[in-house]
Amino acid sequence: MPCRIRSARQKKRLVKADRDKQLIRLSKRRSELWIQRRALPMVPLEKPYQRGWKRYFVLRADIAFSVRAEFYIALLAKINTVEYHHDKTFKRKKRRKGRYGYEIKKQLLRELTPYLWESSILDLTEQEKACFSQVETYNVNTRQQEIKYVFTEPWRYRLKIAPNMVTHKKLLDTDLVRELDLIDNHIQRNNFGGRIHSLTNGRKYNAWRYYQVLAKYSMVKKIPKYRSKDTYLELDF
Repeated sequence: MPCRIRSARQKKRLVKADRDKQLIRLSKRRSELWIQRRALPMVPLEKPYQRGWKRYFVLRADIAFSVRAEFYIALLAKINTVEYHHDKTFKRKKRRKGRYGYEIKKQLLRELTPYLWESSILDLTEQEKACFSQVETYNVNTRQQEIKYVFTEPWRYRLKIAPNMVTHKKLLDTDLVRELDLIDNHIQRNNFGGRIHSLTNGRKYNAWRYYQVLAKYSMVKKIPKYRSKDTYLELDF
């Protein structure tokens, strides 16, 4: 039976395809190991210790004894925010007129995006939605108008600072960590990260190109209507 002799180009293509398949399998295995690592349970520590401070919102004392206390407690569980800091004062550096000073870091309640507002993740009731107002803001990074929903009565809650106690730690699986480190070192040592990203996620997203297109679009919008066609064509896009 006659056999077909492959050309040098076909052989190189088969070698490349086989290497790509190996990289895809390696990427899948790494994802499986990360899932297993995240699924490991938390175990209590014999001696809990403090790691800095944490700040979060609690219901005000006068609201806690009101008729709608349970309503605002349930709502707080959906919009509460927690921040951590090494200092109890929660101060951060800020430069003022060439000198560095300190100011207290601001903390706000959670602002909801349209996706969270409509989805069932927070499961907001109609009474809870009535406590929010729609605000339209301009995002400097994306250069687009964005809509968010802000709680209209933040005075019902106050900030509380408490020690951040570490009472549990992640269970450590040495075999899993060892295999994961071997895969990561193999990928970094041979510079396979870019190729794996192309095989698993498609073409690499270029954020600079995206903002460059936005800048060109803004430039076109700024052209006055009275300019001639030749002036428009002279613009260096």
